[in-house]
Amino acid sequence: MQAHTSHNPNANHAPYQDRHNSGHLHHMEDLKQRFIISIILTIPILLFSSMIQMWFGFTIDFPYMDLLTFTLSTLVYLYGGWPFLTMMTEEIKSKEPGMMTLISMAISVAYFYSAITIFISEEKSFFWELATLIDIMLIGHYIEAKSILGASNTLEELVRLVPKKAMRFTHEDTLEEVDVSQLRVGDTILIHPGENIPADGEIIKGESMVDEALLTGESKPLFKSPESLVFMGSTNIDGSLRVRITKSGESSYLSQIINLVKELQQSKSHTQDLANRAAKWLFYAAVAIGAITLLVWSVLSNFEDAVLRMVTVLVIACPHALGLAVPLVVAISTSMAAKNGILIRQRDAFERLHKIDVICFDKTGTITEGKLAVSTVAAIGDEKSLLYFAASTEQHSEHGIAQAIVHYAQNQGFTLGGVEEFNAMPGIGAKAKIDGHIVMIGGAQLLIKESLQIPQKLLPFNSHEATKVWITIDGVIGGVILLTDTIRQSSAEAIGAIKSKGITAYMFTGDNNEVAADIAKKTGIDHYEAGLLPDVKLQKIQALKESGKIVAMVGDGINDAPALIGADIGIAIGAGTDIAIESADIILTKSDLLSVVDAITLSKQTYRKMLQNIWWASGYNIIAIPLAAGVLSKWGILINPAVGAILMSASTVIVAINAQLLKNIKPQQRKQLVHHDAHSHH
Repeated sequence: MQAHTSHNPNANHAPYQDRHNSGHLHHMEDLKQRFIISIILTIPILLFSSMIQMWFGFTIDFPYMDLLTFTLSTLVYLYGGWPFLTMMTEEIKSKEPGMMTLISMAISVAYFYSAITIFISEEKSFFWELATLIDIMLIGHYIEAKSILGASNTLEELVRLVPKKAMRFTHEDTLEEVDVSQLRVGDTILIHPGENIPADGEIIKGESMVDEALLTGESKPLFKSPESLVFMGSTNIDGSLRVRITKSGESSYLSQIINLVKELQQSKSHTQDLANRAAKWLFYAAVAIGAITLLVWSVLSNFEDAVLRMVTVLVIACPHALGLAVPLVVAISTSMAAKNGILIRQRDAFERLHKIDVICFDKTGTITEGKLAVSTVAAIGDEKSLLYFAASTEQHSEHGIAQAIVHYAQNQGFTLGGVEEFNAMPGIGAKAKIDGHIVMIGGAQLLIKESLQIPQKLLPFNSHEATKVWITIDGVIGGVILLTDTIRQSSAEAIGAIKSKGITAYMFTGDNNEVAADIAKKTGIDHYEAGLLPDVKLQKIQALKESGKIVAMVGDGINDAPALIGADIGIAIGAGTDIAIESADIILTKSDLLSVVDAITLSKQTYRKMLQNIWWASGYNIIAIPLAAGVLSKWGILINPAVGAILMSASTVIVAINAQLLKNIKPQQRKQLVHHDAHSHH
């Protein structure tokens, strides 16, 4: 397997990202520019309109004013309306008429009919309706585009884990620095402490602690010795390792995750807007009613009246309010969410969040803090004395476990002793002289190295599912310190709130079964699976989806990236890795699972507002279109374009005000909403 195919992933993956990001940004800026220019051109069109002059009681008249209005309106129609006209052709080609077809039909009918009235007949023109219609649609689509701009840099983040250079042994057993792309299966490399591992391989010499948390989610570093396997992207902590490469390039474990992420990113579909579906049916209704209106009025009256009626129907059918119904709610909910520490990257995923059936949590760094803390100090003699010696020895070590012990001792008010003859023992622990006593501290490897038997009193602690640090003083075991990953304070409350909404909670973890069972019991999670690698987590999520469930995934590590993208909704805990954040649809800036409850609540409120707005916007059309068609003309009720324009504006204002009401939902209402949901569910 040639490594260079994977190891210049920037060459393979980044352009896809760059094209996607810059294309979306360009589209957004284009809408903004078209809106600004169109609104400037619209001002004189409004001022020259006889209807606007009549409403506001002023008069403007000069030679060729109609011709100037026509010229300005032509510019607005061609320049401002261009995005809708081009997108209409796409909708018609795919035989899926929607919002763009409806908008294009209304602006085109208004434009061409108004042009005819200026040059041929004396009927009223629709130029001001045309211009304001285009302006409102442009700002609506700009708001929408801005709210969903969240370019995904997942692949670039994964690629950063791969070192660029590696130290390879030559046939003469000397070292040479080579590009990682030159590594081949069977090569032997040297990995120094603190370096990222550049390929999958087997250790042939050396011992060290290796941090695989980014790949497997395992919260504690693992001891590796000859014949142990190591993976590309994991970090060698404290010892030098000689490794024989077993997989490089695209066959490596990290590269498989990269490819998994790439496939999922490209295959992720976006649900069609509710408003677009409403627009599709509105289009069919408007065309059908317009055609019937033309036919009926041609028989009942004359062809000129029939054309005016039909044009009024088609112009009124244009979704002024419908075009704003969703984007306004999106913009308000996006900013509200951001204020509450919820960043929305994929709008359609956020909108689907209100109807999830299952929520899957990663354990390490999501339900738990993701860092080890002292849970028990067990000593043969005095516990305080044992902790003093242990923390004093560890105070110069940068290892996470050492720091946890020192932090715990300092919080207990200990003043640490002076350290002499400190000596780090890679893969084993540390040794130092404290107050004249030789203190050694380390894991099970220390006991093996020193040929020590665990005293009877400490044997029960050896079976605990925790990270164990043994302490010897002058060659005798003095005790053991147990460290465990601590559960976040809010985890149990959040999971209780989620279950009260009728949502099933799962926990998927790379950690072992005993730890998983303990965490599940303490937080109230009913379903859990342990020892899962990233691809298996993804399989579990896909199985849930195939069973008809709508699935959300909450995680924070690289090992969660495929699962976050594979789920219907991916939620990243903000304190997590960049890669998890870039893979997610929703990012929680606070490392607090109650933010997940807030996100679900806000999603429900947002969806409710969208439905209300769509009904308001469509409701106006349901009433106005038949009136414009003249169904009540026998009773003297006939809507003319002026009244239609007022109704259209009123509908737009109602939709805007209703969207603003979303701001009334405050985060402190979380408990009441959870309580309410619990009752409604039961």
